[in-house]
Amino acid sequence: MGLRDIELKEEYRSDRDDIVTEFFFPCLSHCIEYDRCVDFLSIQTLATISMAFENFAGGKAKLRMITGHRFRSGDLNLFTKLFSEKFTKSFEGKFIKDTKIQKLQDIVNNGQIELKIAITNSEQVSNSFSERIGIFRDVDDEAVAFTGTSRESFSTQSRDFESVDVFTSWNDKSRVERKMKDFQGLWDNKTKYVDVYDFMFAEENNLLKYSSEWVLRD
Repeated sequence: MGLRDIELKEEYRSDRDDIVTEFFFPCLSHCIEYDRCVDFLSIQTLATISMAFENFAGGKAKLRMITGHRFRSGDLNLFTKLFSEKFTKSFEGKFIKDTKIQKLQDIVNNGQIELKIAITNSEQVSNSFSERIGIFRDVDDEAVAFTGTSRESFSTQSRDFESVDVFTSWNDKSRVERKMKDFQGLWDNKTKYVDVYDFMFAEENNLLKYSSEWVLRD
């Protein structure tokens, strides 16, 4: 089954839809590539994406993620261990969290998850990186792009009130291709007003920040 087999709406909104279960999870389970820009990334979110991304298990799927440079301290510590070639210890332990992190490390080590950091570099952009786009691709080379949501919190207790605009390659090809081009431009560090770095380069060069602003976020 591919992305065209999902009954997708043109828009999902918090007051009438469950954006996570009706949009994100179905698309994740029907694709083999997922490109995503978010303003903030947590270990919980990345682990949940990997659990929902069924094709990861077969070694087929690929996730490319670009996020801003602010992290909670605990998340930053774990991300550094996950993406560092120098860290060789296992996360295996008696807790469910340990199992999830170990699975995530296995996927990262297999080259299926890549993480880059975007940092604004111009006075014309006053705040941190916060672009909100995503693209799913399937085995048939069909694609679903979306804009509007800042992040997948996947929290069952609290979620932002937000909306998602959805575009498909079979109904809105030009717009999907434009989103794909925008993402690739960021990934290749060819976008005006921002510099994009591999996560470990950013970490090793002290470009990543911890801010209490993110403490209460999921």
